[in-house]
Amino acid sequence: MTTPEYILTLSCFDQRGIVHRVSGFLADHGCNIIDSAQFGDAESKLFFMRVHFALEDAGVDDSDLRADFAALGESMAMNWQLHDAHARPRVMLMVSKIGHCLNDLLFRYKSGLLPVEIPAIVSNHMDFYQLAASYNIPFHHLPLAAGADEGAKLAQEAKVLELMASHKIELVVLARYMQILSPGLCEAMRGKAINIHHSFLPSFKGARPYAQAHSRGVKLIGATAHFVTGDLDEGPIIEQDVERVDHAMSAETLSAIGRDVECVVLARAVKWFVEHRILQNGDKTVVFK
Repeated sequence: MTTPEYILTLSCFDQRGIVHRVSGFLADHGCNIIDSAQFGDAESKLFFMRVHFALEDAGVDDSDLRADFAALGESMAMNWQLHDAHARPRVMLMVSKIGHCLNDLLFRYKSGLLPVEIPAIVSNHMDFYQLAASYNIPFHHLPLAAGADEGAKLAQEAKVLELMASHKIELVVLARYMQILSPGLCEAMRGKAINIHHSFLPSFKGARPYAQAHSRGVKLIGATAHFVTGDLDEGPIIEQDVERVDHAMSAETLSAIGRDVECVVLARAVKWFVEHRILQNGDKTVVFK
């Protein structure tokens, strides 16, 4: 039988003895720490911790572990979660008409590089239904006409929420889903939806941002993965990366490089989320890599 393994994540007011009490608790409950990381934020006065451990005492079960740690968590006013390290989080992908990020995530999933289950792909267009079928993943076409009124938009988003509930989705990935989400949907997805955009924002908004960047002679292009919030493209940042470019490159070349960076940055963010490495710290994140 596989030894049970868990990932404990927590945050609380920074105080003396947190690591001692957590490690002592795990030792007393027959657990062996595999790896541990912690960070104390001098600005927010909060302490963050991630511990990956194995439960080696057959006399301690899952319910005992959770109930006993709840008492410790309450005594130190912790915000904590205990995750089964062997579980594969359920992820829903959303896409419109640009498919490089979707294709990359599906390849990583199929090749075992991304330890997730993908029970649904959602799109407001039909462009990628065959790609979804090639991976044997149900494709849900939820059209939204250009200029649709608020009622139509909310009705479409209600179907998104229904899919999240029916498939027990733990993370939604906007893999270039080019619709602005309503405040209600953003709130429903708070802390469990990741978006990707080019790092030109807000300098180059609207259509053809790489062409705009080319016309201004940019020297760096990149991408940003962040949590979805009601503030468009301003949620807590998870990961960023850049590539250097030069005057000899065309707008098409910049766009191709940008697509590659977007794929890598989004994949990192999703992997870190499903490995429970990301903790929110107000408008920022703590990422234990």
